[in-house]
Amino acid sequence: MQENSGHRSNRERTRETRAALLSAARALFVEKGYADTGTPEIVKAANVTRGALYHHFRDKEDLFRAVVEREAVAVSSEIERNACAAATPLDALISGSNAYFDAMAIEGRARLLLLDGPAVLGPEEMSRIDRETGGGSLLDGLAALFGRAPDPEMQALADLLSASFDRAALAIAQSARRDDYESAMATLLNTLTVAVAGT
Repeated sequence: MQENSGHRSNRERTRETRAALLSAARALFVEKGYADTGTPEIVKAANVTRGALYHHFRDKEDLFRAVVEREAVAVSSEIERNACAAATPLDALISGSNAYFDAMAIEGRARLLLLDGPAVLGPEEMSRIDRETGGGSLLDGLAALFGRAPDPEMQALADLLSASFDRAALAIAQSARRDDYESAMATLLNTLTVAVAGT
């Protein structure tokens, strides 16, 4: 019994160490940027040893990837939580749109996911992270709106809408009026619905 308790304690310490590293790294990456953040200051801010960092992560890029993945999961969870109760596919898309803007309003998130993430990890790795953390929800929403299984044209449309959402999130992060972009996205989605109904 004592031994099991010790194992749980070790697992808990491991989780705490990893969480401390992720939180410290996130704060520094947001404050200083990836290039200007060194592993010694991450270790110091997390109050762990250098060995602990390399026990959990291969290098600074691996730690950055984990930070980005955690942010992407948070965004996806916010969208799912808000869109799943919508009455119609259009309502779900608009709710998901507003939830995306809510999630991206968290300080530093736009920089991590839309600027530094692609610059450090590359577009292919960011696409992988997007796919694995719920990035298919927009495509699913479009499939529900169109009333058919996704096809290459629908995937292209999802890519274009996703780029529009990201551009809007960056503009809002740089002090543009969020209301304007929310309204514009609702107009875009409504127009899309009318176009679908007319086909």
